Amino acid sequence: MPAATDLPLLCPVCSDPLGFTNPTEAGPARLACPSRHSFDAARQGYFNLLVGRGTPFEADSAAMVESRFNFLAAGHYRPLADALAAAVVPCLSPQEPAVLDSGTGTGQYLRVLLDTAAARGCKPAAVGLDISKFALRRAARLNPDAVTLVWDVWRRLPLADNAVDAVTVVFAPRNAAEFSRVLRPGGRLMVVTPRKGHLAGLAAVAGMLAIEEGKDHRLAEAMAGHFDLDESINIDIPLALTRAEAADLAFMGPAGHHLDRAAIYGNLQEQLEPIRAEALFRLHIFRPKGSGAA
Repeated sequence: MPAATDLPLLCPVCSDPLGFTNPTEAGPARLACPSRHSFDAARQGYFNLLVGRGTPFEADSAAMVESRFNFLAAGHYRPLADALAAAVVPCLSPQEPAVLDSGTGTGQYLRVLLDTAAARGCKPAAVGLDISKFALRRAARLNPDAVTLVWDVWRRLPLADNAVDAVTVVFAPRNAAEFSRVLRPGGRLMVVTPRKGHLAGLAAVAGMLAIEEGKDHRLAEAMAGHFDLDESINIDIPLALTRAEAADLAFMGPAGHHLDRAAIYGNLQEQLEPIRAEALFRLHIFRPKGSGAA
């Protein structure tokens, strides 16, 4: 159970506040509201708040999650995680700091953020959301100091208004209205997207999806009703990969929903090791409209 138990979580059934019930030998940790709606933690530590119809969106499979966890655990994208953490930590309030990682996946970006904050004397409350139970099994184990929730970001988020200092979104859907609602005045939304040319050489061989034209323009349009862009930071990461690592990289993303990892690995057999590629990212830092510049 996270050390911070005062997160302003809301019941997905009635919108009353959710609070923690201490785990006992007789049962798991539990989130419960005054109206007696309750949600037991899974064995791995996450909570599933999706009720009713669940979600129509396709979650990442166990195999995709394994590839992502292995690739990120090897440190290939650590410069991106460090850049994200460096942008978030200065935004955290000195009193009751809090962050939402929307689309937390396996939780590795959030882990770096929390460790970076702790090294600077800050221990924020943290919430990680994702629709993949397979990903959250790993995220909850990696981040026992965060609240890890199965949730669909296109629904109203199970957080009170003005709940967090920062929202981070790394290669995940973006609900601008809800992010604006849960951010505190002066908070920031951090969105990471791939840039044109990202993994271009590898993508052509492995069958990965190409980066769409006009991606930044569409992001700006989607955010425009609720956010203004403060800053964009480019992050370039040269990669030297084994075939297995390259297959993990290709399979852990959108291509994993329509390609088999074995087929991807087969496509790479004629490639000499190390397989070189360049990851090209952009970190977009948004502020809520009307909040003024930092």
